[in-house]
Amino acid sequence: MAINSFFRIVVLVAALLACGGRAVAQLPNEKFGKPSKMEWEFVGWGDATQADAIVLCKTMKATYELSDRLTNSNQSYSEITFDNLPDFGKNELDESSMLVKYEVRLRTKILTSEGARHANVDITYYDADDDVTIDMDNLTGLKVTVFTRDAKGKVAKRTVSTDGFVKERVDSNYVVVHVVVPDVEAGSIIEYQYNITSTRPTFLYDWVFQERIPTVRSKCDFDIPAFLQFNMNAPIDRHIKSTVTAGRLAYDLNRPDMKKPKSCPTNHYVIVGDYILPDDETVATFTSRIVKPIITPPAYLPKGHTHLKIQ
Repeated sequence: MAINSFFRIVVLVAALLACGGRAVAQLPNEKFGKPSKMEWEFVGWGDATQADAIVLCKTMKATYELSDRLTNSNQSYSEITFDNLPDFGKNELDESSMLVKYEVRLRTKILTSEGARHANVDITYYDADDDVTIDMDNLTGLKVTVFTRDAKGKVAKRTVSTDGFVKERVDSNYVVVHVVVPDVEAGSIIEYQYNITSTRPTFLYDWVFQERIPTVRSKCDFDIPAFLQFNMNAPIDRHIKSTVTAGRLAYDLNRPDMKKPKSCPTNHYVIVGDYILPDDETVATFTSRIVKPIITPPAYLPKGHTHLKIQ
């Protein structure tokens, strides 16, 4: 037995004993910028101990940015309540007064030299190839950081240059950015982060909980104005829990003519999956499709593509 494999087994057994025989008590740090002690020592669980790499944490947060402009109406978003939603829904929405802001974070760990290929990821997003379409998604803040730790426990980090990332058109509506991360080794932890600002308020990206490698934690957090009614389909899986609560969204935050920001009711969806193994037959996906207002369906991702995919 190789020393590396033996070490991984010893660490796993210690983790299982510490958790009363279950590794699920260990969860990664959702705050990015500094991998936790647990993440440096973690080498998998159950069938995942044979994986070449694992996803430690993968999250997407989507919120709306509003400005009071409604077509043919004197109403404002702040006048909406859950009781008068049906009446409000009779108005036309000015979609130019709404933006969707996404924050996407991913942290993976390479466990073997063969797992280095899983350091590369694809990001697919909307970018219409014409001069007519106004709607678009803007990808910003893309940053990839590689963390390594030596035998003495000293951590070093480096930022990966975006010069090697390749943008490729998938079809007339979507492009994909191939994120290539060179020079990673067994034990490396990699963090990816980026933001997307979308002018398509009636479209939300699907969230895929499974990857080609085991996933310790996958989470999506959508805070949606209540006047936008989506058909939300959370996966039925014992490893995935979903909640929806009533919330409020503050907006028009920087208007000098207002003493305090306005707010409107929201439906706040949080779906969390822990300790998910790859599955070739069923893929756990959280989907959302607009129901009201009734609009022309937006261009969905091409078949075979997901918004974020690990290679």
